[in-house]
Parts: sequence; structure tokens; C-alpha cells
Amino acid sequence: MIQLLFTLIFVEMGLIMILLFKTPLRKLSIMGLDRVKRGRGPLMVKTVAGTVFLVLISSLYSMKKIQERSVDAGAVNPTDQVLMGKHLLEASLMGFSLFLALMIDRLHHYIRELRLLRKSMEAVKKQSRGFEDGKMGGSEGVKASEEEITGLKTKVKHLETKYEGKVKEVKAVEANAVALRKQSEGVKALEEEMIGLKTKVKHLETEYEGKVKELKAAEANAVALRKQSEGFLFEYDRLLEDNQNIRNQLQSIDHMLSYSSSKKKS
Repeated sequence: MIQLLFTLIFVEMGLIMILLFKTPLRKLSIMGLDRVKRGRGPLMVKTVAGTVFLVLISSLYSMKKIQERSVDAGAVNPTDQVLMGKHLLEASLMGFSLFLALMIDRLHHYIRELRLLRKSMEAVKKQSRGFEDGKMGGSEGVKASEEEITGLKTKVKHLETKYEGKVKEVKAVEANAVALRKQSEGVKALEEEMIGLKTKVKHLETEYEGKVKELKAAEANAVALRKQSEGFLFEYDRLLEDNQNIRNQLQSIDHMLSYSSSKKKS
């Protein structure tokens, strides 16, 4: 039992060291933990942890019984001393193994959250670049969005640096859990900011499309007015020509009338 617990503790410590440093084994370990947490894996892990916890409680109870028996007897029995030491060692090893298992679970959880955060930030970065290439004449709101993206990237880099520093400096599992919990709150705040940023970008795209449609409609109206003005000019020229013809006809008629009247007088 003790040898098995020592083996389990060494395996857990090795897994923690692999998760702390970026090595090829780190990716394999994360993939293995992902598979363990799927399907019936969590149920099996909880069952094993519950069994170990029950055995731990049993060892503590046995230690209490031995201590009470020694107090009642008024003398220390060598056999009880050996059993007391054995139960104490087993309880310590089981408690430490459960502690390390909790640390492994938390490390895996926050490493996976950081990976998802990096992927989402890369997606936002690609979307912002595509929007910038397709909408070269963007408004001031687009510039504000780019500044927000830059701020988010700075916050993420600061968060990653802080996380790596905390992991390297970890000396106790409780302190590490508190630090990781605080970092998870920062990650949730960043996710909310990214959701708001995506909404702003969609609103800007819709506004830009509306402006483009208005511009096209204005251009179409200008073309129609230009064609209409050309028609008016053509009609004006025709009317001038008709007016000139009518004047010529009136002059010829007037000339004929004056000629006929002069002829009658003679």
C-alpha cells in the first residue's frame, strides 16, 4: 500500500513538472488529460478519489482508536507505536496524493482556458485584419475598435506573463489555486470585452453597407439628372430653331402683305 502511494505521488509530481514547462511531453499530457475527462473518465476518477478519501478517513479513525487505547492503558505499546506510524504515513501519503491530483486538475483547466483564449484572440485578430483590408475607408469607430483590440492583446500578454510567473513560483497548492482562480476571473472579463468588440464590429459593417447603398443611390440620381438636363438642352435647341423658322415665315408674310398693299395703291 505504501509503495503504491509513493509510486502514485511520484507520477503525479512528474506530471505536474511536465505541465509547468513547455516541452513536447506537455502537449501529450494535456491530450491524455482531455481524454480522461471525457465519457466515463470523470466518474472513474471521482470513484478512485472517493475510495482513497474513505481509506484516509479510516486511517485517521484507526490512529484515534490507537491513541485512546494507549491513554487508557497508561503505557505505550510498541505494536501500537508501529501501527500508529504506519497509519500516519499512509494518511499523509493519501492526503498528499489527493492534494497533487487537485493541483493537476486545476493546472490542466487553466492551461486549456489559456489555449482557448489564444485561439479566440487570433480569430479576432484575423477578423480585424480582414475588415481593415476590405474597408479601407473605415470610420473613426473602426479605429476605436482597433485600439480596443490592441488593449486586449496587451492585457492577454500581461495575463500570460503573470500566469507563467505564478506557476514557476508555486510553492504550495493552495496559493497556486487562489492565483489561478483570480486569473480565471480576468479571462472571463476579457471574453466579455471580446463579445462587445465583435458586436461593435458588426454594427460598423452594417453602417458602412448602408452608407455604400446611399452613395450608389445618389450616383444613380446624378446620372438620371444629367440625362434629363441633356434632354432639356436638346429640346431648348429645337424650340430655338422652331422660333427662328416662325420668325422667318412671319417676315416673309409681312413682306408679301406690304408688297400687295403697295401694288393696290398703284
